[in-house]
Amino acid sequence: MSKITIQKLYFTYDGDHTPVFEDLDLQLDTNWKLGLVGRNGRGKTTLLRLLAGELEGRGTVSLGQSCLRWPRPAGDPSRRTLDLLLEGVPPGEEWRLSWELSKLGLGEEVLDRPFSTLSGGEQTRALLAALFLDEGAYPMIDEPTNHLDGSGRGLVADYLRNLDRGFLLVSHDRAFLDGCVDHILALNPTGPELVRGTFSSWFRDKEDRDRGEAARNEKLKGEIRRLEQAAADRKQKADAVERAKTGISKNGIVKHGLRPYLGEKSRKGQQQRKNIERRAGRAIQEKSALLKDVERADSLKLTPLAYHSQRLLEGRDLAVSYPGMEGNPVRFTLNRGDRLCLDGGNGSGKSSILRLVLGEEVPHTGTLWRASGLTVSYVPQRADHLGGNPVDWAESQGVDLTQFLTVLRKLDFSRELFQRDMGEYSAGQRKKVLIAASLCQSAHLYLWDEPLNYIDLFSRMQIEALLLQYRPTLLFVEHDRVFRGKIATQVVAL
Repeated sequence: MSKITIQKLYFTYDGDHTPVFEDLDLQLDTNWKLGLVGRNGRGKTTLLRLLAGELEGRGTVSLGQSCLRWPRPAGDPSRRTLDLLLEGVPPGEEWRLSWELSKLGLGEEVLDRPFSTLSGGEQTRALLAALFLDEGAYPMIDEPTNHLDGSGRGLVADYLRNLDRGFLLVSHDRAFLDGCVDHILALNPTGPELVRGTFSSWFRDKEDRDRGEAARNEKLKGEIRRLEQAAADRKQKADAVERAKTGISKNGIVKHGLRPYLGEKSRKGQQQRKNIERRAGRAIQEKSALLKDVERADSLKLTPLAYHSQRLLEGRDLAVSYPGMEGNPVRFTLNRGDRLCLDGGNGSGKSSILRLVLGEEVPHTGTLWRASGLTVSYVPQRADHLGGNPVDWAESQGVDLTQFLTVLRKLDFSRELFQRDMGEYSAGQRKKVLIAASLCQSAHLYLWDEPLNYIDLFSRMQIEALLLQYRPTLLFVEHDRVFRGKIATQVVAL
């Protein structure tokens, strides 16, 4: 067992006015199976890079062992998988690699294949197996579920849960976190919060705390109004007594004999006013300390178009058919207001069917019927092509700029980000740009390909609420089990 101790850590990226971390203090036990959560841009990947020595900040970082961040650069993907995975690993570890791969559902035959021929999910699992060959390093895993199908996520969660060592895991998949961590480190607006338990237990406590603070906040608002009114009334009465003490009353009568009495009355009135103002000040101070860690999740809006007939899409014995890969034929009908999820393993053809709906040339058997005149809004799986200024990009896409920026603000974008190159954004921030553009489009049909990749937990909940409120016609691919269970009106397995 070793400790990671962070004291007074300060870090900011060049050109940023707001530091990512300021006076950060943490102590972590490397035996914990620790889940790291927080909004996009809150510093999760930055923290991993600081611990791995890739970045340097001011302050003290004491490590009991070296920290190894995943994913690491995979090298030349045309190389044999075995050679690529064992690069930098001491000789004689081939048997251990095969053993770790078997626990992740991969057979030894993948080791002799070029790494590039493995599916995205197979590559992820293979690289994770190699990560845990180094027993002397502390593993830090950054969003391993992106591009993993449901089966792959289950395998990886089981693998991590059954390890006899600790790790630091960044993930936004609620079910995945619950399946493999025993501590949660949340990067809240006011600083870190470290608790023992699963994501769900932490989130329930957070919601209870937020509700309690909101109730206390409302009570204090009423109390502050009452005290301010009482202080104003006392001041008015004290001022009237003060005027009388100087010999002038409201009706102009001089009352010289009452001065001692009025002086004492004025003093008591002023003292009562000051006491009330002090009570109001304490209530205001208490109120100002509340709700600072509530994640603001303003409601989003969508204006889907209503198509004139009920049926929009129909697949009849439809299967993607690439050389060497023939999918199983499926049948489905997408009616107005349906939210249909395409389910299946990596490489089963889900994204290809979305591209086929878009009108692209995709080899297939069977038929796809699409209603004429459909307006379609598409969110692709990858967002790494984005670069340049977001304002210029939005204008090139023909979306309403004010609406686009408003949606991004509601998805926790700072105004400072609007002036930065999107190539400098985190992966989650780039994906939010694509989602914001889609939300600004009025369409008959929304096609979303793994929209939640890299998207933080609170933004996922905003998007869930949006889809349940506006009920657009949606054809989507998503492996987040919680999201899919809430959103999908039907699931088609490929």
